[in-house]
Amino acid sequence: MSLSVALKVAQSALAARQTESSVVARNIAGAQDPGYSRKSVLLSQTYTDSGQAGGLKVDGIGRVTDSALYSSLLQSTSTGTSQESVLAGMTRLAETTGDTQNKMSAAAKLGELKLSLQNFAADPNNAIQAQDVLQASKEMVRTLNSGSTLIQNVRANADADMATSVREINTLLKQLEDLNSVVVNGTQSGADVTDALDSRDQVLLKLSQEIGITTLNRSNGDIVVYTDSGVTLFETKARAVTFQPTVVYGAATTGNSVMVDGVPVAGPGAVMEVRSGRLHGLAELRDEVTVTYQSQLDEVARGLIEAFAESDQSGGGGPDQAGLFTWSGAPSVPAAGTLVPGLAAQLVVNTNADPDQGGNLDRLRDGGISDPLDPNYNYNPSGAAGFSDRLQELVSAFDRDTVFDGGVELDPTDSLSGFAASSVSWLEAGRKTMTGNVEVQAVILGRTAENLNNKTGVNIDEEMTLLLEIERSYSAATRLISAVDAMLEDLLAAAR
Repeated sequence: MSLSVALKVAQSALAARQTESSVVARNIAGAQDPGYSRKSVLLSQTYTDSGQAGGLKVDGIGRVTDSALYSSLLQSTSTGTSQESVLAGMTRLAETTGDTQNKMSAAAKLGELKLSLQNFAADPNNAIQAQDVLQASKEMVRTLNSGSTLIQNVRANADADMATSVREINTLLKQLEDLNSVVVNGTQSGADVTDALDSRDQVLLKLSQEIGITTLNRSNGDIVVYTDSGVTLFETKARAVTFQPTVVYGAATTGNSVMVDGVPVAGPGAVMEVRSGRLHGLAELRDEVTVTYQSQLDEVARGLIEAFAESDQSGGGGPDQAGLFTWSGAPSVPAAGTLVPGLAAQLVVNTNADPDQGGNLDRLRDGGISDPLDPNYNYNPSGAAGFSDRLQELVSAFDRDTVFDGGVELDPTDSLSGFAASSVSWLEAGRKTMTGNVEVQAVILGRTAENLNNKTGVNIDEEMTLLLEIERSYSAATRLISAVDAMLEDLLAAAR
Protein backbone atom coordinates (compact mmCIF):
# COMPACT_ATOMS: atom_id res chain seq x y z
CA MET A 1 0.00 0.00 0.00
CA SER A 2 1.41 3.40 -0.96
CA LEU A 3 1.72 6.18 1.62
CA SER A 4 -0.92 8.24 -0.17
CA VAL A 5 -3.37 5.35 -0.08
CA ALA A 6 -2.58 4.72 3.58
CA LEU A 7 -3.18 8.38 4.37
CA LYS A 8 -6.45 8.29 2.49
CA VAL A 9 -7.54 5.21 4.45
CA ALA A 10 -6.74 6.93 7.74
CA GLN A 11 -8.54 10.12 6.76
CA SER A 12 -11.66 8.27 5.65
CA ALA A 13 -11.61 6.26 8.90
CA LEU A 14 -11.45 9.47 10.93
CA ALA A 15 -14.38 10.94 8.97
CA ALA A 16 -16.41 7.76 9.43
CA ARG A 17 -15.71 7.61 13.16
CA GLN A 18 -16.65 11.26 13.50
CA THR A 19 -20.01 10.54 11.85
CA GLU A 20 -20.48 7.45 14.03
CA SER A 21 -19.73 9.45 17.18
CA SER A 22 -22.33 12.01 16.16
CA VAL A 23 -24.95 9.29 15.55
CA VAL A 24 -24.20 7.62 18.90
CA ALA A 25 -24.63 10.95 20.66
CA ARG A 26 -27.89 11.41 18.76
CA ASN A 27 -29.08 7.96 19.89
CA ILE A 28 -28.27 8.67 23.53
CA ALA A 29 -30.07 12.02 23.37
CA GLY A 30 -33.18 10.46 21.80
CA ALA A 31 -33.25 7.29 23.89
CA GLN A 32 -36.20 8.48 25.99
CA ASP A 33 -38.15 10.09 23.16
CA PRO A 34 -41.37 8.22 22.24
CA GLY A 35 -41.06 6.49 18.89
CA TYR A 36 -37.35 7.12 18.50
CA SER A 37 -35.58 4.29 16.66
CA ARG A 38 -31.90 3.55 16.89
CA LYS A 39 -29.80 5.08 14.13
CA SER A 40 -26.61 3.68 12.64
CA VAL A 41 -24.05 4.78 10.06
CA LEU A 42 -24.11 2.94 6.74
CA LEU A 43 -20.52 2.36 5.59
CA SER A 44 -18.99 0.81 2.49
CA GLN A 45 -15.45 0.00 1.35
CA THR A 46 -13.80 2.14 -1.32
CA TYR A 47 -11.14 0.92 -3.75
CA THR A 48 -8.39 2.55 -5.76
CA ASP A 49 -8.13 2.26 -9.54
CA SER A 50 -5.71 -0.60 -9.02
CA GLY A 51 -8.19 -2.49 -6.87
CA GLN A 52 -6.60 -1.75 -3.52
CA ALA A 53 -8.79 -1.01 -0.49
CA GLY A 54 -8.94 2.75 -0.32
CA GLY A 55 -10.81 3.43 2.92
CA LEU A 56 -14.37 3.86 4.11
CA LYS A 57 -17.28 5.79 2.66
CA VAL A 58 -20.34 6.99 4.58
CA ASP A 59 -23.34 5.97 2.49
CA GLY A 60 -25.92 7.47 4.82
CA ILE A 61 -27.74 7.05 8.10
CA GLY A 62 -30.02 4.07 8.63
CA ARG A 63 -32.44 3.18 11.38
CA VAL A 64 -33.41 -0.11 12.96
CA THR A 65 -36.91 -1.26 12.00
CA ASP A 66 -39.13 -4.32 12.30
CA SER A 67 -42.06 -4.08 9.92
CA ALA A 68 -43.82 -7.16 11.30
CA LEU A 69 -43.77 -5.93 14.90
CA TYR A 70 -44.74 -2.43 13.84
CA SER A 71 -47.73 -3.72 11.85
CA SER A 72 -48.74 -5.79 14.88
CA LEU A 73 -48.50 -2.67 17.05
CA LEU A 74 -50.78 -0.74 14.70
CA GLN A 75 -53.33 -3.54 14.73
CA SER A 76 -53.20 -3.99 18.52
CA THR A 77 -53.60 -0.25 19.04
CA SER A 78 -56.65 -0.09 16.78
CA THR A 79 -58.30 -3.09 18.42
CA GLY A 80 -57.62 -1.73 21.90
CA THR A 81 -59.08 1.74 21.30
CA SER A 82 -62.16 0.21 19.68
CA GLN A 83 -62.83 -2.00 22.69
CA GLU A 84 -62.13 0.82 25.13
CA SER A 85 -64.71 3.04 23.42
CA VAL A 86 -67.40 0.37 23.66
CA LEU A 87 -66.53 -0.39 27.28
CA ALA A 88 -66.70 3.28 28.27
CA GLY A 89 -70.20 3.52 26.78
CA MET A 90 -71.38 0.29 28.41
CA THR A 91 -70.05 1.51 31.75
CA ARG A 92 -72.25 4.57 31.42
CA LEU A 93 -75.21 2.41 30.44
CA ALA A 94 -74.63 0.40 33.63
CA GLU A 95 -75.76 3.52 35.53
CA THR A 96 -79.30 2.40 34.65
CA THR A 97 -78.83 -0.75 36.72
CA GLY A 98 -76.40 0.13 39.52
CA ASP A 99 -75.45 -2.71 41.84
CA THR A 100 -77.92 -5.18 43.31
CA GLN A 101 -78.10 -3.27 46.61
CA ASN A 102 -79.13 0.01 44.98
CA LYS A 103 -82.07 -1.65 43.17
CA MET A 104 -81.98 0.88 40.35
CA SER A 105 -82.70 -1.41 37.41
CA ALA A 106 -86.01 -1.89 35.64
CA ALA A 107 -86.02 -5.47 36.92
CA ALA A 108 -85.62 -4.28 40.53
CA LYS A 109 -88.40 -1.72 40.13
CA LEU A 110 -90.64 -4.42 38.68
CA GLY A 111 -89.96 -6.51 41.77
CA GLU A 112 -90.89 -3.62 44.03
CA LEU A 113 -94.09 -3.00 42.06
CA LYS A 114 -95.04 -6.67 42.24
CA LEU A 115 -94.46 -6.74 46.00
CA SER A 116 -96.59 -3.63 46.55
CA LEU A 117 -99.38 -5.19 44.48
CA GLN A 118 -99.19 -8.38 46.52
CA ASN A 119 -99.48 -6.39 49.74
CA PHE A 120 -102.41 -4.41 48.35
CA ALA A 121 -104.14 -7.59 47.17
CA ALA A 122 -103.93 -8.93 50.72
CA ASP A 123 -105.73 -5.80 52.00
CA PRO A 124 -107.56 -4.24 49.04
CA ASN A 125 -109.33 -1.63 51.22
CA ASN A 126 -106.07 -0.19 52.54
CA ALA A 127 -105.47 3.28 51.07
CA ILE A 128 -101.85 3.28 52.22
CA GLN A 129 -101.17 0.09 50.30
CA ALA A 130 -102.87 1.62 47.27
CA GLN A 131 -100.64 4.66 47.56
CA ASP A 132 -97.59 2.38 47.70
CA VAL A 133 -98.69 0.75 44.44
CA LEU A 134 -99.08 4.14 42.81
CA GLN A 135 -95.68 5.28 44.06
CA ALA A 136 -94.02 2.05 42.87
CA SER A 137 -95.67 2.55 39.48
CA LYS A 138 -94.29 6.07 39.23
CA GLU A 139 -90.82 4.80 40.18
CA MET A 140 -91.13 2.17 37.47
CA VAL A 141 -91.96 4.83 34.89
CA ARG A 142 -89.19 7.13 36.07
CA THR A 143 -86.67 4.30 35.78
CA LEU A 144 -87.65 3.54 32.19
CA ASN A 145 -87.88 7.23 31.24
CA SER A 146 -84.49 8.10 32.75
CA GLY A 147 -82.93 4.94 31.33
CA SER A 148 -84.10 5.92 27.87
CA THR A 149 -82.75 9.45 28.34
CA LEU A 150 -79.36 8.11 29.45
CA ILE A 151 -79.15 5.76 26.47
CA GLN A 152 -79.81 8.57 24.03
CA ASN A 153 -77.26 10.76 25.80
CA VAL A 154 -74.69 7.99 25.36
CA ARG A 155 -75.58 7.83 21.67
CA ALA A 156 -75.29 11.61 21.29
CA ASN A 157 -71.92 11.62 23.07
CA ALA A 158 -70.68 8.78 20.86
CA ASP A 159 -71.78 10.75 17.80
CA ALA A 160 -69.92 13.85 19.06
CA ASP A 161 -66.83 11.73 19.74
CA MET A 162 -67.06 10.36 16.20
CA ALA A 163 -66.95 13.92 14.90
CA THR A 164 -63.89 14.60 17.07
CA SER A 165 -62.25 11.43 15.79
CA VAL A 166 -62.87 12.41 12.17
CA ARG A 167 -61.28 15.83 12.77
CA GLU A 168 -58.26 14.13 14.33
CA ILE A 169 -57.99 11.72 11.40
CA ASN A 170 -57.97 14.59 8.90
CA THR A 171 -55.32 16.44 10.94
CA LEU A 172 -53.11 13.35 11.11
CA LEU A 173 -53.52 12.67 7.39
CA LYS A 174 -52.35 16.22 6.63
CA GLN A 175 -49.31 15.70 8.88
CA LEU A 176 -48.67 12.39 7.12
CA GLU A 177 -48.81 14.11 3.75
CA ASP A 178 -46.18 16.66 4.82
CA LEU A 179 -43.88 14.06 6.39
CA ASN A 180 -44.21 11.70 3.45
CA SER A 181 -43.10 14.49 1.10
CA VAL A 182 -40.04 15.10 3.27
CA VAL A 183 -39.19 11.37 3.23
CA VAL A 184 -39.65 10.94 -0.52
CA ASN A 185 -37.77 14.11 -1.49
CA GLY A 186 -35.02 13.44 1.05
CA THR A 187 -34.58 9.85 -0.11
CA GLN A 188 -34.27 10.97 -3.72
CA SER A 189 -31.65 13.59 -2.83
CA GLY A 190 -29.73 11.32 -0.45
CA ALA A 191 -30.51 13.34 2.68
CA ASP A 192 -30.88 11.85 6.15
CA VAL A 193 -34.65 11.17 6.54
CA THR A 194 -34.53 8.88 9.57
CA ASP A 195 -36.06 11.45 11.91
CA ALA A 196 -38.83 12.10 9.42
CA LEU A 197 -39.44 8.35 9.21
CA ASP A 198 -39.72 8.19 13.01
CA SER A 199 -42.17 11.07 12.99
CA ARG A 200 -44.19 9.45 10.19
CA ASP A 201 -44.40 6.21 12.16
CA GLN A 202 -45.68 8.12 15.19
CA VAL A 203 -48.36 9.78 13.08
CA LEU A 204 -49.41 6.38 11.75
CA LEU A 205 -49.57 5.03 15.30
CA LYS A 206 -51.83 7.91 16.35
CA LEU A 207 -53.91 7.37 13.22
CA SER A 208 -54.35 3.69 14.11
CA GLN A 209 -55.91 4.77 17.42
CA GLU A 210 -58.69 6.48 15.51
CA ILE A 211 -59.22 4.04 12.64
CA GLY A 212 -57.88 0.61 11.71
CA ILE A 213 -55.20 0.90 9.01
CA THR A 214 -52.81 -1.09 6.87
CA THR A 215 -49.78 0.33 5.05
CA LEU A 216 -47.89 -0.37 1.84
CA ASN A 217 -44.30 0.77 1.34
CA ARG A 218 -43.20 1.93 -2.11
CA SER A 219 -39.98 3.13 -3.69
CA ASN A 220 -38.14 6.21 -2.39
CA GLY A 221 -39.67 5.75 1.05
CA ASP A 222 -43.19 6.49 -0.20
CA ILE A 223 -46.13 4.96 1.68
CA VAL A 224 -49.79 4.23 0.98
CA VAL A 225 -52.31 3.92 3.81
CA TYR A 226 -55.59 2.01 3.63
CA THR A 227 -58.33 1.42 6.15
CA ASP A 228 -58.38 -2.13 7.46
CA SER A 229 -61.37 -2.67 5.16
CA GLY A 230 -59.40 -1.64 2.07
CA VAL A 231 -60.42 1.98 1.43
CA THR A 232 -57.53 4.29 0.49
CA LEU A 233 -56.86 6.89 3.18
CA PHE A 234 -53.60 8.25 1.81
CA GLU A 235 -51.74 7.92 -1.47
CA THR A 236 -49.44 10.86 -2.16
CA LYS A 237 -52.33 13.07 -1.01
CA ALA A 238 -54.65 12.69 1.97
CA ARG A 239 -58.18 11.57 1.15
CA ALA A 240 -61.09 13.51 2.65
CA VAL A 241 -62.78 11.94 5.68
CA THR A 242 -66.22 13.48 6.27
CA PHE A 243 -68.98 13.14 8.84
CA GLN A 244 -72.13 15.12 9.60
CA PRO A 245 -72.86 15.03 13.35
CA THR A 246 -76.35 14.56 14.77
CA VAL A 247 -76.86 16.76 17.83
CA VAL A 248 -80.09 15.41 19.35
CA TYR A 249 -80.89 11.70 19.58
CA GLY A 250 -84.13 9.87 20.13
CA ALA A 251 -84.90 6.17 19.93
CA ALA A 252 -85.91 6.50 16.28
CA THR A 253 -82.88 8.62 15.30
CA THR A 254 -80.35 7.09 12.92
CA GLY A 255 -76.86 8.59 13.01
CA ASN A 256 -74.92 9.49 9.88
CA SER A 257 -72.12 7.49 8.29
CA VAL A 258 -68.44 8.37 8.20
CA MET A 259 -67.22 8.70 4.62
CA VAL A 260 -63.71 8.26 3.24
CA ASP A 261 -63.47 9.82 -0.19
CA GLY A 262 -67.23 9.28 -0.54
CA VAL A 263 -67.20 5.64 0.63
CA PRO A 264 -69.15 4.87 3.86
CA VAL A 265 -66.78 3.13 6.29
CA ALA A 266 -68.59 3.45 9.64
CA GLY A 267 -72.22 3.81 10.61
CA PRO A 268 -75.39 2.74 8.79
CA GLY A 269 -74.94 1.61 5.22
CA ALA A 270 -71.16 1.21 5.52
CA VAL A 271 -70.24 -0.78 2.42
CA MET A 272 -66.58 -1.15 3.48
CA GLU A 273 -66.87 -0.99 7.24
CA VAL A 274 -63.71 -0.50 9.29
CA ARG A 275 -63.11 -3.27 11.80
CA SER A 276 -61.11 -1.49 14.49
CA GLY A 277 -60.08 1.87 15.87
CA ARG A 278 -61.92 4.36 18.06
CA LEU A 279 -64.22 5.26 15.17
CA HIS A 280 -65.35 1.65 14.84
CA GLY A 281 -65.97 1.31 18.58
CA LEU A 282 -67.99 4.52 18.75
CA ALA A 283 -70.10 3.52 15.75
CA GLU A 284 -70.74 0.10 17.31
CA LEU A 285 -71.76 1.78 20.58
CA ARG A 286 -73.97 4.35 18.88
CA ASP A 287 -75.68 2.08 16.37
CA GLU A 288 -75.71 -1.37 17.95
CA VAL A 289 -75.17 -1.65 21.71
CA THR A 290 -77.28 1.33 22.74
CA VAL A 291 -79.97 0.63 20.15
CA THR A 292 -80.35 -2.95 21.37
CA TYR A 293 -80.51 -1.88 25.01
CA GLN A 294 -83.04 0.84 24.18
CA SER A 295 -85.17 -1.75 22.39
CA GLN A 296 -85.05 -3.98 25.45
CA LEU A 297 -86.31 -1.16 27.68
CA ASP A 298 -88.97 -0.35 25.11
CA GLU A 299 -90.13 -3.96 25.22
CA VAL A 300 -90.25 -3.85 29.03
CA ALA A 301 -92.46 -0.77 28.73
CA ARG A 302 -94.68 -2.50 26.18
CA GLY A 303 -94.88 -5.54 28.45
CA LEU A 304 -96.04 -3.32 31.31
CA ILE A 305 -98.78 -1.73 29.21
CA GLU A 306 -99.88 -5.18 28.08
CA ALA A 307 -99.77 -6.66 31.62
CA PHE A 308 -101.85 -3.82 33.10
CA ALA A 309 -104.20 -3.45 30.12
CA GLU A 310 -107.92 -3.60 30.90
CA SER A 311 -110.27 -5.90 29.01
CA ASP A 312 -113.98 -5.53 28.28
CA GLN A 313 -115.89 -7.04 31.26
CA SER A 314 -119.30 -6.83 29.61
CA GLY A 315 -118.65 -9.72 27.24
CA GLY A 316 -119.11 -7.42 24.28
CA GLY A 317 -115.64 -8.15 22.92
CA GLY A 318 -114.35 -4.62 23.10
CA PRO A 319 -110.62 -4.09 22.52
CA ASP A 320 -108.16 -4.10 25.38
CA GLN A 321 -107.25 -0.62 26.56
CA ALA A 322 -104.19 0.79 28.29
CA GLY A 323 -104.76 0.85 32.05
CA LEU A 324 -102.40 1.96 34.81
CA PHE A 325 -99.48 2.32 32.37
CA THR A 326 -100.28 4.27 29.24
CA TRP A 327 -98.58 5.90 26.27
CA SER A 328 -99.04 8.30 23.39
CA GLY A 329 -101.04 5.73 21.40
CA ALA A 330 -103.63 5.22 24.16
CA PRO A 331 -106.28 4.03 24.66
CA SER A 332 -105.11 1.21 22.36
CA VAL A 333 -102.52 -1.31 23.51
CA PRO A 334 -99.34 -1.78 21.42
CA ALA A 335 -99.41 -4.84 19.17
CA ALA A 336 -98.14 -7.99 20.87
CA GLY A 337 -94.54 -8.97 20.11
CA THR A 338 -93.89 -5.81 18.12
CA LEU A 339 -91.26 -3.29 19.12
CA VAL A 340 -92.37 0.34 19.48
CA PRO A 341 -89.17 2.45 19.31
CA GLY A 342 -88.98 4.99 22.13
CA LEU A 343 -91.87 3.52 24.12
CA ALA A 344 -89.84 3.55 27.35
CA ALA A 345 -89.54 7.33 27.04
CA GLN A 346 -93.28 7.73 26.37
CA LEU A 347 -94.51 5.58 29.26
CA VAL A 348 -96.55 7.38 31.93
CA VAL A 349 -98.82 6.48 34.82
CA ASN A 350 -102.45 7.05 33.89
CA THR A 351 -103.73 10.21 35.58
CA ASN A 352 -107.10 8.53 36.17
CA ALA A 353 -105.49 6.53 39.02
CA ASP A 354 -103.51 9.43 40.53
CA PRO A 355 -105.34 11.57 43.11
CA ASP A 356 -102.78 14.36 42.66
CA GLN A 357 -104.00 14.69 39.07
CA GLY A 358 -107.70 14.29 39.69
CA GLY A 359 -107.77 10.49 39.62
CA ASN A 360 -108.99 7.89 42.11
CA LEU A 361 -106.86 5.29 43.91
CA ASP A 362 -109.80 2.86 44.06
CA ARG A 363 -109.41 2.31 40.31
CA LEU A 364 -106.19 0.41 41.04
CA ARG A 365 -108.39 -2.19 42.74
CA ASP A 366 -111.55 -1.90 40.67
CA GLY A 367 -110.30 -1.18 37.16
CA GLY A 368 -111.82 1.42 34.89
CA ILE A 369 -108.55 3.34 34.74
CA SER A 370 -108.58 3.43 30.95
CA ASP A 371 -111.92 5.25 30.81
CA PRO A 372 -113.78 5.96 34.07
CA LEU A 373 -116.91 6.85 32.08
CA ASP A 374 -117.09 3.43 30.40
CA PRO A 375 -118.54 0.85 32.82
CA ASN A 376 -117.55 -2.03 30.54
CA TYR A 377 -113.96 -1.86 31.86
CA ASN A 378 -114.88 -1.78 35.55
CA TYR A 379 -113.90 -5.07 37.22
CA ASN A 380 -115.77 -4.29 40.48
CA PRO A 381 -119.06 -2.67 39.53
CA SER A 382 -120.49 -3.25 43.01
CA GLY A 383 -117.61 -1.35 44.60
CA ALA A 384 -116.93 -4.13 47.13
CA ALA A 385 -114.14 -2.97 49.49
CA GLY A 386 -112.65 -6.46 49.74
CA PHE A 387 -112.46 -7.06 45.98
CA SER A 388 -108.99 -8.38 45.11
CA ASP A 389 -109.51 -10.35 41.90
CA ARG A 390 -108.14 -7.59 39.68
CA LEU A 391 -105.07 -7.13 41.90
CA GLN A 392 -104.38 -10.87 41.93
CA GLU A 393 -104.66 -10.88 38.14
CA LEU A 394 -102.08 -8.07 37.91
CA VAL A 395 -99.70 -9.90 40.25
CA SER A 396 -99.87 -13.05 38.15
CA ALA A 397 -99.24 -11.03 34.96
CA PHE A 398 -95.61 -10.48 36.00
CA ASP A 399 -94.82 -14.17 35.59
CA ARG A 400 -97.13 -14.96 32.69
CA ASP A 401 -95.47 -15.97 29.41
CA THR A 402 -95.43 -13.00 27.08
CA VAL A 403 -94.44 -12.59 23.46
CA PHE A 404 -91.65 -10.06 22.96
CA ASP A 405 -89.96 -8.79 19.84
CA GLY A 406 -87.43 -11.34 18.59
CA GLY A 407 -84.82 -8.81 17.48
CA VAL A 408 -83.61 -7.55 20.87
CA GLU A 409 -81.21 -10.43 21.67
CA LEU A 410 -83.34 -11.81 24.53
CA ASP A 411 -85.79 -14.73 24.87
CA PRO A 412 -88.96 -13.59 23.04
CA THR A 413 -91.19 -15.96 25.05
CA ASP A 414 -90.13 -15.01 28.56
CA SER A 415 -92.26 -13.51 31.33
CA LEU A 416 -92.19 -9.77 31.98
CA SER A 417 -90.10 -10.24 35.13
CA GLY A 418 -87.79 -12.69 33.41
CA PHE A 419 -87.35 -10.46 30.36
CA ALA A 420 -86.44 -7.43 32.49
CA ALA A 421 -83.95 -9.50 34.50
CA SER A 422 -82.43 -10.86 31.28
CA SER A 423 -81.94 -7.32 30.03
CA VAL A 424 -79.86 -6.47 33.10
CA SER A 425 -77.88 -9.70 32.66
CA TRP A 426 -77.33 -8.93 28.97
CA LEU A 427 -75.81 -5.56 29.76
CA GLU A 428 -73.67 -6.82 32.61
CA ALA A 429 -72.48 -9.85 30.64
CA GLY A 430 -71.54 -7.62 27.71
CA ARG A 431 -69.71 -5.21 30.00
CA LYS A 432 -67.86 -8.03 31.73
CA THR A 433 -66.84 -9.57 28.42
CA MET A 434 -65.66 -6.24 27.06
CA THR A 435 -63.72 -5.54 30.26
CA GLY A 436 -61.92 -8.85 29.85
CA ASN A 437 -61.22 -8.11 26.19
CA VAL A 438 -59.76 -4.70 27.04
CA GLU A 439 -57.52 -6.19 29.72
CA VAL A 440 -56.24 -8.90 27.38
CA GLN A 441 -55.68 -6.41 24.58
CA ALA A 442 -53.81 -4.09 26.93
CA VAL A 443 -51.40 -6.93 27.72
CA ILE A 444 -50.95 -7.73 24.03
CA LEU A 445 -50.38 -4.07 23.20
CA GLY A 446 -47.91 -3.63 26.05
CA ARG A 447 -45.88 -6.67 25.08
CA THR A 448 -45.87 -5.75 21.40
CA ALA A 449 -44.69 -2.23 22.18
CA GLU A 450 -42.03 -3.62 24.52
CA ASN A 451 -40.77 -6.10 21.93
CA LEU A 452 -40.64 -3.40 19.28
CA ASN A 453 -38.75 -1.09 21.61
CA ASN A 454 -36.30 -3.85 22.48
CA LYS A 455 -35.72 -4.45 18.79
CA THR A 456 -35.58 -0.87 17.50
CA GLY A 457 -35.04 1.30 20.57
CA VAL A 458 -31.80 2.57 22.09
CA ASN A 459 -29.86 0.66 24.74
CA ILE A 460 -27.64 3.17 26.54
CA ASP A 461 -25.16 0.50 27.63
CA GLU A 462 -24.73 -0.72 24.07
CA GLU A 463 -24.27 2.84 22.81
CA MET A 464 -21.59 3.57 25.42
CA THR A 465 -19.79 0.34 24.48
CA LEU A 466 -19.96 1.34 20.83
CA LEU A 467 -18.56 4.74 21.72
CA LEU A 468 -15.53 3.08 23.29
CA GLU A 469 -15.00 1.01 20.14
CA ILE A 470 -15.21 4.16 18.02
CA GLU A 471 -12.66 5.80 20.29
CA ARG A 472 -10.26 2.88 19.81
CA SER A 473 -10.77 2.97 16.03
CA TYR A 474 -10.16 6.71 16.08
CA SER A 475 -6.91 6.17 17.97
CA ALA A 476 -5.83 3.53 15.47
CA ALA A 477 -6.48 5.92 12.59
CA THR A 478 -4.47 8.69 14.26
CA ARG A 479 -1.58 6.29 14.85
CA LEU A 480 -1.64 5.37 11.16
CA ILE A 481 -1.50 9.04 10.24
CA SER A 482 1.40 9.53 12.62
CA ALA A 483 3.22 6.57 11.06
CA VAL A 484 2.66 7.94 7.54
CA ASP A 485 3.85 11.35 8.71
CA ALA A 486 7.02 9.83 10.15
CA MET A 487 7.70 7.91 6.92
CA LEU A 488 7.27 11.06 4.85
CA GLU A 489 9.69 12.94 7.08
CA ASP A 490 12.22 10.13 6.67
CA LEU A 491 11.81 10.26 2.90
CA LEU A 492 12.24 14.03 2.84
CA ALA A 493 15.32 13.78 5.03
CA ALA A 494 16.84 11.13 2.75
CA ALA A 495 16.19 13.29 -0.28
CA ARG A 496 18.12 16.27 1.08
